[in-house]
Amino acid sequence: MPFRMRPFRMRKAILALEEADPLLGAVIGQVGPYRIRYLPPSFDTLVKSIVFQQLSGRVAGAIFARLREAAGGGELTPEALLRLPPARMRKLGLSRQKIAYARGIAAQALSGELDFGGLRSLSDEEAIRVLTGLKGVGEWTAHMFLIFALRRKDVLPAGDLGIQAAVKKLYGLPAMPKPRELERLGEKWRPWRTVASWYLWRTLEPDANL
Repeated sequence: MPFRMRPFRMRKAILALEEADPLLGAVIGQVGPYRIRYLPPSFDTLVKSIVFQQLSGRVAGAIFARLREAAGGGELTPEALLRLPPARMRKLGLSRQKIAYARGIAAQALSGELDFGGLRSLSDEEAIRVLTGLKGVGEWTAHMFLIFALRRKDVLPAGDLGIQAAVKKLYGLPAMPKPRELERLGEKWRPWRTVASWYLWRTLEPDANL
């Protein structure tokens, strides 16, 4: 369901961002309240992020829905995924690489090597280190998990093409900013870079993640 910060924290975040960056402040005024939709910090959510890598949202969403249905419906579990033969997963639209990634993570979750519950207690840096240590999970996927599953407030996914395009548009840049340049520009949004990112995404896709 959509999440609303507690009023005091929301006002604090918005006022800080508006003061630090009037251009972003104008975006906030146009978009309205912060209404991010969170997901559980689970195997299902991480596999969903992997499925969405390098695919359009519509295509990836259809593939993931088929995967869930083939695994029995409802939330995807490691046990249910491993019961699916790789050939069946291929027919659902998953690449061989993503099948290998998802099955590897399922095996690690079942063995206890990967503890989704334990990720909650880790710092941002520690959680990113654990997640990117998994085969198939890069920095972008780790950032998405921190933002939408672990609910961290100060994450800037500088490698995200949507954020790069939004910043180019907002600042009238001649080219898409590189991650290092975006990180530099985003320093003024600390400690609310997740909130800033959500508003930047809204400039490209007003109804996404609502």
